[in-house]
Amino acid sequence: MTDLERAKAFFKNDQFAIKTTGAEILAVGDHYAKCRLILDERHMNASGRVMGGVYYTLADFAFAVAANFDQPPTVTAVSQISYLGVPKGNTLTAESRLLKDGRRTCFYEITITDETGTMVAVVSTTGAHISAFRPEHDTGGH
Repeated sequence: MTDLERAKAFFKNDQFAIKTTGAEILAVGDHYAKCRLILDERHMNASGRVMGGVYYTLADFAFAVAANFDQPPTVTAVSQISYLGVPKGNTLTAESRLLKDGRRTCFYEITITDETGTMVAVVSTTGAHISAFRPEHDTGGH
């Protein structure tokens, strides 16, 4: 089984990202993921534009894949999104790359592009390695 097949099998139960929004994993690597979402009417807001939460969901999913595939369990601690433009076409692609990894936290940048390759959003995410916060690792400090 390839890494991509293993990643898809591991994340198949991510009900919201995969089943509700239609996100899919295109590629995985060492602290890296590329995910895609094909836009349709369920992704639009009342004015007919892509809802901001769609961009964030795709970015958060790409982060989750990059930070958790063959890695210790990691969750989003802080995330910030900047919307840069309106997408052209009906496909969004998110690429998540590790910028720094530490014992308790990590930092990723996720870029979202439209089908012309134009960047339409960028997300900065700090992740918390939840295994680092288990009681057996507690030193008693606060």
